[in-house]
Amino acid sequence: MTNEGSIVRKLTLILLISFLAGCQSDEVPFDSTAESALEATAQEHIDDSPVASPVVVPEPARPVIEQNIAYGEAGNRNLVGYLTMPADVVEPQPGVLIIHEWWGLNDNIKAMARRIAGEGFVVLAVDLYDGVTAELPGEAQNLMAQVMGAPEATIDNVSQGIQYLSRYALAPRVASLGWCLGGTWSLQAAFSAGDELDAMVMYYGQVSTDEAQLETLDLPILGFFGGQDASIPLAEVQRFRTTLTRLGKDSQVRIYPDADHAFANPSGGNYNAEAATDAWERTLEFLNRTLRL
Repeated sequence: MTNEGSIVRKLTLILLISFLAGCQSDEVPFDSTAESALEATAQEHIDDSPVASPVVVPEPARPVIEQNIAYGEAGNRNLVGYLTMPADVVEPQPGVLIIHEWWGLNDNIKAMARRIAGEGFVVLAVDLYDGVTAELPGEAQNLMAQVMGAPEATIDNVSQGIQYLSRYALAPRVASLGWCLGGTWSLQAAFSAGDELDAMVMYYGQVSTDEAQLETLDLPILGFFGGQDASIPLAEVQRFRTTLTRLGKDSQVRIYPDADHAFANPSGGNYNAEAATDAWERTLEFLNRTLRL
């Protein structure tokens, strides 16, 4: 990835500051500690569960094949993710790199990966937690803190996933898509991946309002946010949307006024079927428009 080291170093402070600010409710002061910021995110997930909900998440529209694969390296270990694609493919398909929410690469994320693959994409779900998944909010909070505290390693992880789709799965075009924690890193991937990434989707991740930073984006952008989400201030999302529009970016940032954080997670207490369904339909339209040229 071109100039990855310098780009990541520049992003590190911005990302950590925006994370601390964005994860707070209005009652939490800007200069709160990282622990307090993570607790604000945990509060948004208090009614969530990492258990998959097959009744809510439909089966793929067409049969898929799946396997765990090593998509990169970190130190002396392999980075292992989850790869799935249509079973009847005979030619390379567009790629979608998905990044899990704060629970980790669990059955919910794998179900979503299969669902996207069933629409005709090769999908790689990367793992930011090195094989660990959380069962309790406190566990997820600790894992998320480790990831947010190691931005260079996380960007490198995601970058290797993008490269795997392009170089080994032979995807002609690649998009990133993430939820919550993954939404944050989907946007960060867009900042750092250059022309290796062709589109970006984020669900209720931390945004940037830095005009100079957003000016660097040269790819279509799709974002979904809940108007009731206390962990990502609505004013910041609106500034993000307004700035992208003013800069002339190919962007769609949709706010669902009655939806909360994690509204698309079918196993969570904040699940909003109407918003989740609309976001899913818009996501498919966006991926088809931007990846099938």
